[in-house]
Amino acid sequence: MPTLAIAIFVAVFAIATLRNIHLGVLMVPAAVAVGVWLAGMPIRDILAGFPINILVLIAGVTYFFGIAQGNGTIDNAIHKLIGAVGDRRALLPFLIFLITAGVASMGSSQAGYVMIPLAMAAARRSAVDPMLMGVALNSGMSTGGFAPTSLFGIVTVTTARQAGIDLNPLTLLAAALISNLALLVVAAWMFPGPGIASATAPRNSGIEPAATATRARFAFPQIVTLIFIVVLILSVVIGFSLGYQPDLGVIAFGLGAVLALMYPAAGAEGIRRIDWSTIFMVGGIVTFVGVLQKLDAVNLMGHAAMNVGTPLVAAFVICMIAGLVSAFASTAGILAALVPMAVPLATSGGVAG
Repeated sequence: MPTLAIAIFVAVFAIATLRNIHLGVLMVPAAVAVGVWLAGMPIRDILAGFPINILVLIAGVTYFFGIAQGNGTIDNAIHKLIGAVGDRRALLPFLIFLITAGVASMGSSQAGYVMIPLAMAAARRSAVDPMLMGVALNSGMSTGGFAPTSLFGIVTVTTARQAGIDLNPLTLLAAALISNLALLVVAAWMFPGPGIASATAPRNSGIEPAATATRARFAFPQIVTLIFIVVLILSVVIGFSLGYQPDLGVIAFGLGAVLALMYPAAGAEGIRRIDWSTIFMVGGIVTFVGVLQKLDAVNLMGHAAMNVGTPLVAAFVICMIAGLVSAFASTAGILAALVPMAVPLATSGGVAG
């Protein structure tokens, strides 16, 4: 039974990818079918596995940052930060990395896509190698995506805790930051480009300034939004640092509600930007994983991965599976599916949880 359930799970992933169908649409009925016929579960117990807490988290965060994006706060901040680099071209890829990480931490790593046109234009004007700028962009999106306020971080931490893994979200963010920053440093050495080599070139050298600072000032609603962003970030950092588990979704909804009361049009824009597609996709996968856990299929997969060698090798295999599947399907979805597989690895003591 567990093997058949795993085969159906993989088949649903494949069908959704090949037929370009929303994964959550297929996962929910598949979870119900497998739960009823293979696990003997009542439908209400199967649907009880739909992660309401993840729904609130993703909806609240994307709502709040949807307001910040819609009222121009994020775009204005990006332009000002890029303009601040001036002629210091060697710092431009690292600044882009930090800005992209910050933007990607605002609900979804895909938010970092807004940086691509600005970053590549700045790279072209400053003669920074486009390969280096591409690494800076992708490393920034990967780092910010694992923040406690962003999708990958939310899914990873929440799913890990449901699976019995005590994962500190700030530790997860630090690991992502260190590894991606190291990748960027290596890329800067491999692809220096004439812009980096000419970081101190005089103004008449023919190389244009890296960026031009925008003169637009923050409007009062944008200043209020910036203050609320700081409040949200501090509530997360301070809360987890003190050993609490602040409900990020509720905090984001609360701050967004205040902004909506002050500026109703901004609140309506936030509603339109809630990432319902990701919510139902992750919800469907987690619901199916709950059925797999009832059948003990998740532990079966985890122990099967361990049988390929040492725990470190098993962890590497799981990472390779995640990378391969996310290249063709949903990254957040595969996180929700594979994080529970790490339970046997974490309990074995061979790999840090």
